[in-house]
Amino acid sequence: MTALDTVLARAPEGSPTGPARTPVPGLVLLAAPLAIAIAVGGVVAADRSGIVAADWVRLALVATWAAAALATVRRAELRRLGRLLGAGTLLGALGFAAARYADGRTGSGADAARFAAPLACLVLIAVTFHVLLALPDGHLATSVRRGGAAVGYAIAALIGIVLGSRSEQVTVAGGVVAWSLAVIAALPAAHRTYLKSAGTMRQRLQWLGCGAAMAAEIGITLGAMRVFVGWPAHAGAVAAAGTALIPLAIVASMSPRLAGRIDQVLVHTVSVVGLTVVVITVYVVVVLGLGRSPTGKERELLGLSMIAAGIAAIAYVPARERLTDAANRLVYGERRAPDEALRTFGQRLTRAIPMEELLLQLVESLRKTMALTAAEVWTGGGDVLELEASVPDHGAATLAVGAKERTVVARAGVSGTAWATVWLPALVAGRDGAQLRIAPVSHSGELLGLIVVERPAEGDVFTEEDERVLTELARQVGLALHNVQLDSALQASLDEVRRQAEELRASRARIVATADAERRKIERNLHDGAQQHLVALAVNLRLAKDLLVDDPATASEMLDALAADVKDTIQDLRDLAHGIYPPLLRDSGVIEALRAASSRSPLAVDVDAEGLGRFPTEIEAAVYFCCLEALQNAAKHAPDSRVMVKLWEESGGLLFTVTDDGPGFDAEVAQRGHGFTNMSDRLGAIGGTVRWESSPGHGSTVRGSVPLPRV
Repeated sequence: MTALDTVLARAPEGSPTGPARTPVPGLVLLAAPLAIAIAVGGVVAADRSGIVAADWVRLALVATWAAAALATVRRAELRRLGRLLGAGTLLGALGFAAARYADGRTGSGADAARFAAPLACLVLIAVTFHVLLALPDGHLATSVRRGGAAVGYAIAALIGIVLGSRSEQVTVAGGVVAWSLAVIAALPAAHRTYLKSAGTMRQRLQWLGCGAAMAAEIGITLGAMRVFVGWPAHAGAVAAAGTALIPLAIVASMSPRLAGRIDQVLVHTVSVVGLTVVVITVYVVVVLGLGRSPTGKERELLGLSMIAAGIAAIAYVPARERLTDAANRLVYGERRAPDEALRTFGQRLTRAIPMEELLLQLVESLRKTMALTAAEVWTGGGDVLELEASVPDHGAATLAVGAKERTVVARAGVSGTAWATVWLPALVAGRDGAQLRIAPVSHSGELLGLIVVERPAEGDVFTEEDERVLTELARQVGLALHNVQLDSALQASLDEVRRQAEELRASRARIVATADAERRKIERNLHDGAQQHLVALAVNLRLAKDLLVDDPATASEMLDALAADVKDTIQDLRDLAHGIYPPLLRDSGVIEALRAASSRSPLAVDVDAEGLGRFPTEIEAAVYFCCLEALQNAAKHAPDSRVMVKLWEESGGLLFTVTDDGPGFDAEVAQRGHGFTNMSDRLGAIGGTVRWESSPGHGSTVRGSVPLPRV
């Protein structure tokens, strides 16, 4: 923190404060009216030498900067900056009053004023340097900036003391040079601060920059006019008055209503300042560098020409669009410039407009801007292109493009009739004598369509600009069509994912329902089969026990019958176990389990599975139960048929077929049945598929496949 910061940060009571204490705005509230009072005193002190316009300008500047300091210090986050502005205002008022008091006076008081005036002026320049380094809130964020501010104050104080001890004053030219050097030195740091800022602070800096740019514009213009034509007589005072725009901009930046959209104003203001510098530089080089200094009435003419040049340069920017439109109408008549379609296509390219409508707007724009008799856009993939949009409307049409032609056309540039006659003869048919230009619409070497434009033979010849526009337009259309393809593919993928999700939910529900049904079936089979047999065995055993004493022969016969019943019960339990999960499938694999199942089938079944080994348990179970389901369906619907079950490995998967020579059926109807659904769910759970092939009178085939895990 500099010495000036330390002094201004003290509380009104004089109690010491550290850098971390919140600044108290009391001193600024006192400094603002004090600065105005001192400035008024400077005007009053000028009685002997006469009050001039510059005195009133300085008084107004002090009042304006005092108002800016008061407006800034009201914001808690900007109090540091407000204190700096208040200190600068007070220094400016002191320098002005001291200089006016010393003018034409003698004595110790006048000598003290002559010493204080240059010191206050130069320290004021150092305050300006400090403010630029401390933007946006008045805080010097880094040690480098704090050191720079301290060096600036030291240099200003040293030069001010030297000038004051010699009773020399700071001239207008010297002040302008010193102030410009200070601004140029601090400008890079201020710009870095601006780039890092955001929100309200950024808008306030934009307002400050806009005010500074306008003040610079006034100063540069008046300086040039003074040098070239000697007008105005008090250019320094007028230029100083222009600096009032800076504190006014600071005050305006405090208003939320005025904060928005200042960035565009700043851009235009900087552009105007740069344009002014260019115009003045040209005049300096041409008039002073290559000619001679103007004299007499020449200076008036030069001044008027400079004003005219500046006004013309500034007015050219808003008039450019109208001038361009007028020039296009003059050159092209009712047409517009050839690149109009190119510029407007990019503006219309949005998802809100369907591609068909966008292409129709494109051909209409092409016909109007390029004076065409016809314009067409063909789109499509594969070997056929379709007429998507045309003006005039030709209705539906197709264009066959073979694989060889597609490669050549996709890589070709904008081509004419002769080229089209060789590679796209169907496109030239019926266009005798017309001038054609064909621009292939492609993306990444893939032909997506064509842009075809036509002029009459006696019409304007297609220029290089026309072909450039068609080339760039075809590139943009190709990108748009490619994006449409991506959107369509993405939508199809989403639809497929939704369909699969629905199928997955449905299959899960069916699996749960099937499992419940199987449990109920097992319970029913146990209740109606083995359980009934076991209950009957228990009853008969008690009867046999009662007969052992009274009728041993009958009891013996009954025990023999009970032994046969036990065997039947055991067989029932085995059959039930086989239906749940055959032990043979677990122990010996799907091939042996299928052969055992075929031996129990009422049909004549052959199993062909030579050379196959074991597979993962879930794959063997899925294939086994699907084949068993197919055998059961064949036994139900084709009881006298012969069935062939075949299993083999192919392309990393286990494939199987169950074929019968029965009467056949309608496969579309059968695939909506319970049996096909069970097979699909069972195989789908492990990534497999199944399909039925049949027609009435030609037997049926169930085909399934299951991917095998990679080893």
